[in-house]
Amino acid sequence: MANGRLGVADLSAATNTTVYEVPADNFAVVTLSICNRDAGSRTIRVAMASADTPTGGEWIEYDTTLVGNGTLERSGIVLDAGKKLVVYANSLSVSAVVYGLETSTV
Repeated sequence: MANGRLGVADLSAATNTTVYEVPADNFAVVTLSICNRDAGSRTIRVAMASADTPTGGEWIEYDTTLVGNGTLERSGIVLDAGKKLVVYANSLSVSAVVYGLETSTV
């Protein structure tokens, strides 16, 4: 079981990126921080998904504007085994960091 920083990604433009997946026989309580490293605004999406390509009902942020040099943070995200945090940005210069706790279910 890992604790602390669980996943990081420098997002590609217009691509779904799985930043973190909960290991089997675990659940996790995490915080997701998304940072826009550019002065221009970006559009972002975040999903708690079962696969690398989220379904319509799995998005928790959708086409949210992230201002230039701004940050969006979502805390208290609870994920069960096999679930993924998937992040999308419409352009480059956006990074995502997942940190928190994993706990065994067995």
